[in-house]
Amino acid sequence: MEKYLFTNEQRALMESMQMPFAVYQLINKRVTTLILSAGFCKLFGYDDPAEAYRDMDNNMYKDTHPDDTARIADAALSFATEGGTYDVIYRTKRKGSSNYAVIHARGEHLVTDTGVQIANVWYTDEGDYDENAASGELGLNETLSNALHEQSILKASRYDYLTGLLSMTYFFELADSEKEIIIKNGGQPVLLYMDFNGMKYYNSKHGFMQGDKMLQEFSGILIRAFGSENCCRIGADHFAVISEEAGIEEKLEALFREFGELRDVKTPPVRVGIYPYRLEDVPVSTACDRARFARSAQICSYTSGFSYYNAELSEFAARKQYIIENIDNAIRERWIKVYYQPIVRSLNEEVCDEEALARWIDPERGIITPEQFIPALEEAGLVYKLDLYVLEQVLADIRTLESEGLYINPHSINLSRSDFDSCDIVEEIRRRVDDAGVPRDRITIEVTESIIGCDFDFMLEQISRFRDLGFPVWMDDFGSGYSTLDVLQSVRFDLIKFDMSFMKKLDEGENGKIILTELMKMAVAMGVDTICEGVETEAQMRFLQDIGCSKLQGFYFDKPRQFSDIVKWHRKHRNHGYENPAETEYYESIGRVNLYDLDVIAQGDSDSVLNTYDTLPIGIIEIKDDCTRFVRSNQSYRDFIKRSFGFELSALGTDFVKFDAPFLYNIVRTCGEVGLRTFFDEKMPDSSVVHSFARCIASNPVTGTFAVAIAVLSVSKPDDSMTYADIARALAADYYNIYVVDLDTDRYIEYSSGIGMEELTMERHGTDFFESAKRETITRIYEEDKQLFLSWFSKENIMMELKERGTFMSTYRLVDSGEPVYVNMK
Repeated sequence: MEKYLFTNEQRALMESMQMPFAVYQLINKRVTTLILSAGFCKLFGYDDPAEAYRDMDNNMYKDTHPDDTARIADAALSFATEGGTYDVIYRTKRKGSSNYAVIHARGEHLVTDTGVQIANVWYTDEGDYDENAASGELGLNETLSNALHEQSILKASRYDYLTGLLSMTYFFELADSEKEIIIKNGGQPVLLYMDFNGMKYYNSKHGFMQGDKMLQEFSGILIRAFGSENCCRIGADHFAVISEEAGIEEKLEALFREFGELRDVKTPPVRVGIYPYRLEDVPVSTACDRARFARSAQICSYTSGFSYYNAELSEFAARKQYIIENIDNAIRERWIKVYYQPIVRSLNEEVCDEEALARWIDPERGIITPEQFIPALEEAGLVYKLDLYVLEQVLADIRTLESEGLYINPHSINLSRSDFDSCDIVEEIRRRVDDAGVPRDRITIEVTESIIGCDFDFMLEQISRFRDLGFPVWMDDFGSGYSTLDVLQSVRFDLIKFDMSFMKKLDEGENGKIILTELMKMAVAMGVDTICEGVETEAQMRFLQDIGCSKLQGFYFDKPRQFSDIVKWHRKHRNHGYENPAETEYYESIGRVNLYDLDVIAQGDSDSVLNTYDTLPIGIIEIKDDCTRFVRSNQSYRDFIKRSFGFELSALGTDFVKFDAPFLYNIVRTCGEVGLRTFFDEKMPDSSVVHSFARCIASNPVTGTFAVAIAVLSVSKPDDSMTYADIARALAADYYNIYVVDLDTDRYIEYSSGIGMEELTMERHGTDFFESAKRETITRIYEEDKQLFLSWFSKENIMMELKERGTFMSTYRLVDSGEPVYVNMK
């Protein structure tokens, strides 16, 4: 239909009239403005009539109260298409004013002499409206507000009541017409589908009211960019737009900028999918679906952007639909297999955990990768079926291992955010694990940080539920996106799993190593275990061992394997290469030691230690029989060993070695066996003296091996002064214990070694010498000598002998190795 044209005289007369009115015509299902009177422009605050015409044609309701927009738009459309009269009351702002006015609009249809139907609408100013007035001040306004709000909700069938945009159904009607107009004018139409990335998080952080305001403001930007009748709100934060392809990218970039600068707080990124009709002329609904698929390509994007639909996405759409339609068949027919990738403890290089991974081997499409089927199932809300199926397979495999008497190491399963929305996943997992009779700590839950941010409080509660029930919870893929320390500070995890991207950065320069080293320090300080994924070389493994990474995973150790292959290995090698669960606590105790915190070794004596040294070389030494090995150390300790003994700790490997140096064996062994916290001095080859402290931190219940943390407190330069330590070493050939006692306080220092050793290398500080010595000796003394020993060993007796004779001596028998041995106390 062509636009009706008034004569110049008619137009001039009507536009000069002071009565507020307008003349409209419905053309191709769109309301077109023909005449605006001077009274209309004055009523609505327009100084420039041309601007009034532009707004009426492109954004007629931009200043209308949000609660009224959809109602009057729907009424206007009904009036234009169905006839009758137009009679509405609504609130709108005059241009340049921040206050609302109440407007009464009445309209009637007229038929011109050429048979064209047009509509005249008259407007009446009913006064100002104050929506912020106190209760009771403006009763008429309050009544009007309530009535209009109710009508807005009840009558908004073709317009969205919140934003005033077209409803989806009405948009589909108009979009067909607009598409034809664009093609007729020589252009190429495109359909846009857009939403926000992180709207749920925005609502949870700022509240739903602020979220609604943001949707309204975004809708205003859409209208200004594309026109009020070319946009619709599909629902929630999803929108659709019909437009011309020429210049579309520049329009979107401008839209992103305006939306990003809209509010004081950061607005979420906008994701846009574009379907160009030049690919294929399809119905609007199909074009909308294809644009939505294109938008899905940006699902992990943290910045606003757009992507085009293409042939590849067409295949993606078909594959996605196939996955959704066949997930039940895949589970029932066992097209989905569970593979296991081992996780190795860095201390012993044995498998300590297994990660369960799903692999879809389809009879029609071949291998469907996790990157293809997991997002499709997540978006459809069906991934819970996959994850519960994987869990059931893991439980069945654990029972098989148990029936064959094999080690049952923990198995981890990955959960999606969609799992928590689709069902009570915590209860579903608990019930299945308990019904299978598998201990809960054998099933580890892996969640990514990204799913926590979607609904922080809810996810915090779910993680706490898992941990309270006894399921370990790991943060997966840390560092893969915009990881924040806020999550680690607020949510308690048992382990942080570093994304494989960290391994790729290790070879790119020192910065990657520095960052990963500091992150490891942070995790250890928080008492959290760590895993690095993607380990592919021995050099990477050694570096991670050096910086204290608890566990390692990657192709360097093994690729994911089917359970049948694991069983074959076990039957042939019988648990070889797998950690004995009885030793797990021992190794975890060693792994959690913070080698950058002095309190690790002080354990109650921190004041005396901290006054001695500020930055410490710390290492952990494991003792087995008469051999030693270094299992963990910080860089300072490795530098100290190299400087003092001339070898690299990293070159020693993982084997136990017998060391002759007392510093590396005798002291640590004594500390481990007796379970002491001990200060000791050791003279180095260059005659400097190393002052150290050691503490036994754990013992292996299976092998009898024990681990000792040792810290170098200070190193004294060589000098000519004589110390008690020097005297003790000089007397080492004759004595294996020397005590230096302060008789005023009874505090003492003990220098000791094993019987027959050449040096007194152990230095121990203590209090209340006489009672302490009596208590320790009485458990070792030969039964027939106990009474005699107790009768003469006292401070008073010893002091009297020293006063009268100048010396005190006594001989008695000790039983340390089965046979009594005579010793002499002097």
